[in-house]
This record gives sequence, structure tokens and C-alpha cells, in this order.
Amino acid sequence: MAPTELVELKGQLEDLLEKQLVRPSVSPWGALVLLVKKKDGGSRLCVDYRQLNKLTIKNKYPLPRIDDLMDQLRGASVFSKIDLRSGYHQIRVKEGDIPKTAFRTRYGHYEYVVMPFGVTNAPAVFMDYMNRIFRPFLDKFVVVFIDDILIYSRTPEEHGEHLRLVLEILKAKQLYAKLSKCEFWLDEMKFLGHVISAEGIAVDPTKVESML
Repeated sequence: MAPTELVELKGQLEDLLEKQLVRPSVSPWGALVLLVKKKDGGSRLCVDYRQLNKLTIKNKYPLPRIDDLMDQLRGASVFSKIDLRSGYHQIRVKEGDIPKTAFRTRYGHYEYVVMPFGVTNAPAVFMDYMNRIFRPFLDKFVVVFIDDILIYSRTPEEHGEHLRLVLEILKAKQLYAKLSKCEFWLDEMKFLGHVISAEGIAVDPTKVESML
């Protein structure tokens, strides 16, 4: 890594330690780490779990089909979208499995005590968790796709009540939103590669352009 990347790596490690998301490790496991550029120009610490994933028994919990999710929105005219911040980190790893999450860096050997990004079963585990906590509202006014939550309603009055119920659950479960990626009380918005509105649902044209 370049000197500037080492500074970034050290800073992110210190942040993970301070938040008690990782801890020093003596595990025989030890995946490599790398810094991946984000859209906003920053960097994200990523662990290369490919070897661990090869040995992992796959969780077969189904991820929903996006077109099935979109079918629920017909008739809605008010929408809000909530993007969870580091949602995976809200789920703790079983003590016996923590050593398997270990990764090695120039600054030491560490392991995650919460579910890290990059492990093969993370999306399925988190999808299962989100479906369980929002089950009473699914197919009524909530769509969940991993860490993206869409609240849809026919009227502004309904939407206020629906939004309140969702926020109460997030507060009770200590799930936190990334406000810069959230949108509230809109009559049109982009969600999962589509543009949704009272007029209907269409594929997001910017996604089509990027494929051409």
C-alpha cells in the first residue's frame, strides 16, 4: 500500500476498534485487506474473504425478485426511502465463529465481532433479519431489499402513520439510517434500478444508459 493508503488504513482500523466492531485476534485465520474507492472519493476497508467463502455452507434464504417487489407498489402515490448505515454491523457473530473473520494488516491481526461485509452469507442473513422485524408490514406498505427500505402509501395521511411505525421499529432494533441516502415524502423516486411514482413504474433510464 502507498503511504497515503496506510494512513487511511490505520485510521479506519482505529475507528473499528473504538466502535468495538473488531478486536485484536490470535486466530489461525487471516484474510488479506484492501482499500476500495467509494463513489464519494473516499475509501472503504474491505477484507478478501474468498478463501473463507469457499469453505462456507451456503445459506439458501431467498433474496426477493425485484419485479415481485415492484408489483406491490401499484396504487401508491407517496414514497419514502431509508438506507441503513452499516446494517450488517448490527448483527453480532457467534463467539465460536468470530476467529474465522480474522484479517491481517501491517498494524496487527484483528477479527470482527459483528457481521462483516464480504462473507458469502451476509446478504441472506441480513435479509432474513429484516423480513422478520418488518413481517407485519410486508405486502402492505413496506418493501425491504437487504438494507434498503421503501415505505409506500396511497395518501399523505396514511404515509405519516406508516413512516412512524417503521421508524419506531428501527429505533427499537437500534438500526440507524444514513441520512444522506434517505428520501422522504416524495411523489417520485428511484429505487432498486426503477423510477416509481403514482403514474407507474419504469426502469431507471440512467441504468439503461450505463449498460449501453
